[in-house]
This record gives sequence, C-alpha cells and structure tokens, in this order.
Amino acid sequence: MCCRIIEMRDKQVICIKDGTIIGCVCDVEIDVCSGKLVSIVIYGRPRCFGLFGRCEDIVIPWKCIEIIGADTILVNFELPPGIGRKKKIFPF
Repeated sequence: MCCRIIEMRDKQVICIKDGTIIGCVCDVEIDVCSGKLVSIVIYGRPRCFGLFGRCEDIVIPWKCIEIIGADTILVNFELPPGIGRKKKIFPF
C-alpha cells in the first residue's frame, strides 16, 4: 500500500495500549541521507485559544507504528507524562 504524506495528515493516531486518541498527523520527519521516514509528529494542543502558545509536540518513531489504515494509524507508544490525553475510543 502506498500513502502520500498529504494523505497521512488526515489520519487519526490511536494508541493500541489504552485506546486513547493521540491526535492527527501534522508533520513527518525524514532522514534526508537515506530518504526514509523517521517519525510522525502530532502538534501539541493550543493553550488558551493559542494566546499562550501550545503544548509540547508528540513525536512518534516509525518503529512504534503498528498499522496504517484507511482512516487511522495505530501506534504502540506511551505518551510522556504531563502531556494531556484525549478521550478513549474504547470506554472499558
């Protein structure tokens, strides 16, 4: 399956460990020497309507990505402490 970077920006990233929605892909990091995709980046949430900047960005290494589906990306990634989580998609 081929996927363009612009198509990845619309995909939602979900943690398979606890079912939390981490966010949507905003950017990617590429190793320019080898041409390989190194990680995906999810921008931090804005603080106070963006007046006070935003929270820390979440960088997920490529090795943590389990499945890239049509609408979602499933990752095996533990969020760093202090970064807010969004609602769980699986309530149990």
